[in-house]
Amino acid sequence: MKLYTRRGDTGLTDLYGGRRVSKDSLRVEAYGTVDELNSLIGLVRCSPGPASVLDPLASVQNRLFEIGADLATPEAAGGERAARAVPRVGDDHVAELEVWIDDASNAAPAMTHFVLPGGTELAARLHVARCVCRRAERFCVALAHAEPITEAVVIYLNRLSDLLFAMARRANAQGGVADVPWIAPER
Repeated sequence: MKLYTRRGDTGLTDLYGGRRVSKDSLRVEAYGTVDELNSLIGLVRCSPGPASVLDPLASVQNRLFEIGADLATPEAAGGERAARAVPRVGDDHVAELEVWIDDASNAAPAMTHFVLPGGTELAARLHVARCVCRRAERFCVALAHAEPITEAVVIYLNRLSDLLFAMARRANAQGGVADVPWIAPER
């Protein structure tokens, strides 16, 4: 099987189920940004750092792949999904993130300031991933206004951005580096 098909040369792509859409459609933006986030988390996982930060991200990558497949599988007329079932995130996946958020938050000092991205390299990478996660969430919210999507997708991405923030703070704490505080300028 060849990697290239030439089917996308005209600026269209296939969704799961066969429908063709423009590559700049909101749905493609949404699952493309989820894919970008997944790739960035793969880069984060290549960073040296504590297992308490890096290990949960393997599960996150699998969930993001499932979210991408879900977003690439729109409902057909009548509210039915494409013939083949795709895995979907649900409440249990969101609950798993919340456990990790609490664990990471408890491993970092109490927040006394807003935190700027930075500190250790791992924390900085996690903050970049958090920003891409927020963009993916925004695209999914916009898509949900236009077409039906799985409700848990937006919730999962919202919670994931919180996890990435908490993990960045944990990475700094475990690396012996203080968070970078934002100090309001004196006026």
